[in-house]
Amino acid sequence: MLSKRIRGYDRRMTQIRISDAAVFLGVSDDTVRRLVEQGTLPASADASGRKVIDGLALGAYARERASAMPDPLGVASSARNRFVGIVTAVVSDTVMSQVELQSGPHRVVSLMSTEAVRELGIEPGVVAVASVKATQVVVEMPR
Repeated sequence: MLSKRIRGYDRRMTQIRISDAAVFLGVSDDTVRRLVEQGTLPASADASGRKVIDGLALGAYARERASAMPDPLGVASSARNRFVGIVTAVVSDTVMSQVELQSGPHRVVSLMSTEAVRELGIEPGVVAVASVKATQVVVEMPR
């Protein structure tokens, strides 16, 4: 969970504390510190003297890291919102099934026919790709 201090950040300043950067990336604080020490993520000091990471650089790193995730299907697709992950749960009844996929820090849930689940061989532990096409996406900002 993000620390409470992220809620009070100045939107004009894109400096992100190491602990919050770790949450955004889904890694430990130590991993972010190593990335800073290696020069992979540029850091500076905030007004209190703590190391902070430029938000733009963190976003670029996160985007590069996400695109490096292998797509096991190897097919061309127009879908841009594709989540490669592991199926963690399947709950089925006679007609419909709920399939849960864990893709990094993201949990993706899909409702589909039980027939499709059987035909595709979807079960916990298999690698799958969730393609998301949404007509509405809500983006929220901390206050």
